[in-house]
Amino acid sequence: MWQDSTNAYGASSSSSQPAYYQPPAVEPLQFYGGGGVDPNAYMYPGSRPSLDGHAPPQGSISHEPSFGGSIQSQGGWWTAFGTGGFEGEPPLLEELGINFSHVRAKTLTVLNPFQQVDSRIMDDADLAGPFIFIVCFGISLLFSGKPNFGYIYGVGLLGAASIYTLLNLMSERGIDAYRTASVLGYCLLPMVGVSVINIMVSLEATFGYVVTIISILWCTYAASGIFVAVLQLTEQRLLVAYPIGLLYGCFALLTVFSGGKVTGKS
Repeated sequence: MWQDSTNAYGASSSSSQPAYYQPPAVEPLQFYGGGGVDPNAYMYPGSRPSLDGHAPPQGSISHEPSFGGSIQSQGGWWTAFGTGGFEGEPPLLEELGINFSHVRAKTLTVLNPFQQVDSRIMDDADLAGPFIFIVCFGISLLFSGKPNFGYIYGVGLLGAASIYTLLNLMSERGIDAYRTASVLGYCLLPMVGVSVINIMVSLEATFGYVVTIISILWCTYAASGIFVAVLQLTEQRLLVAYPIGLLYGCFALLTVFSGGKVTGKS
């Protein structure tokens, strides 16, 4: 009996199992041998190809968005203001609100005040051009021995606030303070030219008075023309020009006269 029970666990024991029991079929493991199996066939859609240079299978549909353009890896400091990173990206200065083409167009409008002014010229109002002109105006006065930066800031701020208030009272459309300061700053350009002349020639004479009066009229005519075109105040141009002329007259006084202290003898 011990031998029979031992034989029960031997090789003949598999024949004693029921007929309905079938062992699962085990397939041999297939490893990548570089021959018959394509490693890219087991890639799920959207997966990245291997780093060995294998390309994805031909005819596959890819739903991934493609991005064009190339990133510049070399160049000077000026490459920071370019658009070499991505296609369609605006320049950095344009994102900051500085557009030199618009500055140039408005500057030419001030230099030629007799041309027809576009009513939409101030749709893209900016303070880049006025800031440059005011800085040049202050530096020119400094070179002529008249450090009046505080007066320029005070007169400009008070004058812009006053003109802004008057224009909104006179016009039904209205204008914001940002555009008011932009127009007044751009039209200061003729006065900047007078301050440059003052570096070489003293304006406290007949020549200086004539040049200063011409610059006041020039600035006033250009600024009033832009305000009238934007706000459609054609019949009220003289009323608009009067306070503007007073403002530029204050800048002319800062340009012509030195404002030195008068010391008396005791």
